[in-house]
Amino acid sequence: MTRAICCMVAIVASMAQASFAAGPRVASAAGSAPSAADPLPSISWTWTPIAPQPGEPAGWVQFQRACSVCHGSGPAKPGTRALRAKYRGKLPALLEKRTDLTQTYVKYIVRHGVSVMPPFRKTELSDRDLDAIAAYLARKPRS
Repeated sequence: MTRAICCMVAIVASMAQASFAAGPRVASAAGSAPSAADPLPSISWTWTPIAPQPGEPAGWVQFQRACSVCHGSGPAKPGTRALRAKYRGKLPALLEKRTDLTQTYVKYIVRHGVSVMPPFRKTELSDRDLDAIAAYLARKPRS
């Protein structure tokens, strides 16, 4: 399969899993349909739930849910592999190890895409989650 088809299959499967895991949306106390104020479940691109870990900075959970599937460590991470080939050791391939990322840059790349990375819509990644991810990646990482 081509990368685009694989990516689409993973996205559809993840969306189905997130929808199934969240269960049906419950009507309000008055018995009416759910309102726009009801929180929607966060979309997760991973197959396993991600729980906050002690000592991890804000934005870590959102990064694990939305980004690590492509930008995590390991050989099967296409985003990390692409950055490793691009930078050839001049910059870290792992986004979490970078010290040059700004919040503005991260938000722009996520919303507009670059190279084979698609843009992510607000329905796929909320502004609040993107803000947390951008702050997480723009922080100065621990050694």
